Amino acid sequence: MGSHLKTEGLVKKFGGLIALDRVSIEVTPNTITMLIGPNGSGKTTLINVVAGLYKPDEGHVFFNGYEITGWPPHKVYGAGLVRTFQIPAAFKKLTVLENLLVAARNHIGENPLTALFKVKEWVKKERELMERARHILDLLDLRKVENRRAAELSGGQMKLLEIGRALMSEPKIILMDEPVAGVNPTLAHDIMKHIMALRDELGISFLIVEHRLDIVLPYMDKVYAMHRGRVIAEGTPKEIVEDPLVIEAYLGG
Repeated sequence: MGSHLKTEGLVKKFGGLIALDRVSIEVTPNTITMLIGPNGSGKTTLINVVAGLYKPDEGHVFFNGYEITGWPPHKVYGAGLVRTFQIPAAFKKLTVLENLLVAARNHIGENPLTALFKVKEWVKKERELMERARHILDLLDLRKVENRRAAELSGGQMKLLEIGRALMSEPKIILMDEPVAGVNPTLAHDIMKHIMALRDELGISFLIVEHRLDIVLPYMDKVYAMHRGRVIAEGTPKEIVEDPLVIEAYLGG
């Protein structure tokens, strides 16, 4: 049973600018959903409202049947709705494995009383975290570099490490802003295949903003096209690229 995200009629204004104009979208369980649109269309603002970084002026956000409209970012994150940029940047001097371990939530050792009086539980939890981290490294094909410092990774591996760090927080839905930006096409396809595997093997859903449509679209289950703060089309990748409104938004500005 996967997780469900829904927005209804979201409005966000910045002074006289209407960044979101009654935006309603849905991320259904075990799917990869994409937001596309020209620069300034409202995609990132929508992600920021969902993640709790902005409060909407109107409308609602629902997550797994609960209204989370206006929740602060840490509460949204705690519910399992994780934006990758909320995970601190990788520690360059730490190894890949260490980077995953420090990103885990609810370390028992973080509480001094727990650390003193629940040593057995602490050891058990640390062992579980290690197993989880190694499983994630296997899923992302990073096991071979687990003892390398993050500073030594390629751009593509750094993107995968960012996803791995998000996975350590046990997310239900991951919000991603340009997961393949700046990565060569071969590695970009590799990253998208890993995202598909995470959907299939862990049941995690994704809401992705990405400009490299030629690479990313084939991996999507559903696409929403935005223009000037509104959703102008929704459907399968094929339906979206053939939609006259979408073509006009991209070509006509």
